[in-house]
Amino acid sequence: MAVQVAVCGPGECTEREWDHAYETGRILAGRGAVVVCGGHGGVMAAAAAGARAAGGVVVGILPAADRAAASRDLTVAVPTGLGQARNNVVVNAADAVIAVGGSWGTLSEIALAMRAGRVPVVQLGGWRVHDEDGRPVGGIVHAADPAAAVDATGLWPRGPGPPGEG
Repeated sequence: MAVQVAVCGPGECTEREWDHAYETGRILAGRGAVVVCGGHGGVMAAAAAGARAAGGVVVGILPAADRAAASRDLTVAVPTGLGQARNNVVVNAADAVIAVGGSWGTLSEIALAMRAGRVPVVQLGGWRVHDEDGRPVGGIVHAADPAAAVDATGLWPRGPGPPGEG
């Protein structure tokens, strides 16, 4: 079975977040991973477009009960009718979670993944979570760029990948 990596992030994102998500999706697809996302715009659409450009498979877990608002770059669209509760499905479908940027929905996906404690959680930009004493909460790996984010999942041996992979 293929490795599945959730790429989470805001439905409306900055150009930098778009670029990071696109490159993350492209690298993941280049490594044979299935990209799982929320299936809409912003970071989700960018990750889907990057994976699709690299010939990868992208599964969108949609909040609505239909596929009307699905990103055009999805390979598979799964309408759930769950609203934001679909975030739990996104993270539970993943062998790792990479969050690009930050929004309330993204924060919920990070929290759900951390709470479950089953998979690595990597953050590329976005918010930083601190405890009541102002110390960073442990467990979330912060990466500087998309290649480092993918490597930080620990799902592939470190080292150079195929040409053009980043």
